[in-house]
Amino acid sequence: MSGTTMPADRSALATADVTPESVARRIRARVLELTLLQDGCYLSQALSSAEMLATLYTRVLRLAEVPEPLPAPPFTGVPGARAPSPSGGRFHGEKGPGFDRFLISPAHYAVAIYAALESVGRLEPGAFETFNTDGSTLEMIGAEHSPGFELTTGSFGQALSQAAGIALVRKRKGDTGRTVVFMSDGELEEGQTWEGVQASAFYSLSDLLLFVDVNGQQVDGRTADIMNVEPIDARFTAFGWEVAVVDGHDPAAIETAVATRAGDRPFALLCYTDTARGVPYLNARKPNLHYVRPKDDTDRRELREALDALRGDAS
Repeated sequence: MSGTTMPADRSALATADVTPESVARRIRARVLELTLLQDGCYLSQALSSAEMLATLYTRVLRLAEVPEPLPAPPFTGVPGARAPSPSGGRFHGEKGPGFDRFLISPAHYAVAIYAALESVGRLEPGAFETFNTDGSTLEMIGAEHSPGFELTTGSFGQALSQAAGIALVRKRKGDTGRTVVFMSDGELEEGQTWEGVQASAFYSLSDLLLFVDVNGQQVDGRTADIMNVEPIDARFTAFGWEVAVVDGHDPAAIETAVATRAGDRPFALLCYTDTARGVPYLNARKPNLHYVRPKDDTDRRELREALDALRGDAS
């Protein structure tokens, strides 16, 4: 990776040869590797969100620099006074009034977050190999000690409420950094999410940015069949948010939507995505892709071929 850093208004670790496209391909490849190695993983979430996360880390977020890729310490307890394990937020660099806070809501997207952190040079590559093993902080369901996480978001859908509180405090302190939240569309089925949406608009949290992976699936099938959340844009607009809708696999569209927002209200970017992006073999399984496990030798062969293609693209 090149030692040239990007301008101060972008992630300090993104470089000329670390593009959103290359990071997205690597995220897919790394998570598919784990799916085959561990006989199952939250693969489809990584496939749908890869460009979103890659664009956030390389083009959108204003994060403090870390001097070198950080190792993930073993789990010694929940961060706090009695068990002072390091917060997973340290992988986003030091907190400061001018830096963004990046908060992860869907904890089952953890493997995609780890792969993104490794791909932009914030997580030590060897740490990734400890994913979902005893004593590792790279847990399958991320918590406040997991790399990239500084919140435990509860059973589901609690991060936006927590982020609104953080953004409100930052506003009152005069911080110039933004509070950025990554969320899945399944969380829009949760009532607490909409309480957070309402509170954010009421307190005019214009430096709160929400990125939603609208992949149309949840654990029980298609979101439209289980609990339809559309029209999402109209709902956010009705609550007083600024909203934009983009192809979630188009990094340029994501970056442009953020750069051109009015900035006087909370902002939601709805990124419509495909849960089989990069691994078309999985299209036949839709909508049952919440957790992908190879079922037989045919599955394993097809997934290995998809991995070879991704590795070739990412090289």
